[in-house]
Amino acid sequence: MAEGFARAYAGGQMEIDSAGTHPTRVNPYAVEVMSEVGIDVSRQTSDSLDGKNLTRYQYLVTLCGDAEAACPVLPPGVVAEHWGLPDPAASVGEPAEIIAGFQAVRSQIERRVKELLGRIE
Repeated sequence: MAEGFARAYAGGQMEIDSAGTHPTRVNPYAVEVMSEVGIDVSRQTSDSLDGKNLTRYQYLVTLCGDAEAACPVLPPGVVAEHWGLPDPAASVGEPAEIIAGFQAVRSQIERRVKELLGRIE
């Protein structure tokens, strides 16, 4: 979701990439709740951070769970931020409850992406 918002709001002015500590497919609930706000994340991929050349990046944002602790040592000049958000993929319950969890995290991610882009520009 963060990649989707960053791509949408950066307007092609920045190179946006994402990775996970335990990459899997993009969660269908994430695809659904992002489509509610007009952003298609269905073609995004969940890649491993291990294969990334971290010297290419200016910012690295970790979002939830153990991501901050699992993050490798960063090269000098890379700014790291941790957004301690709940992992919506860990939501349980009826589909409506899970979707509500994804929507809540989506809203937090959107606000934080806008704030970060505002500081970068």
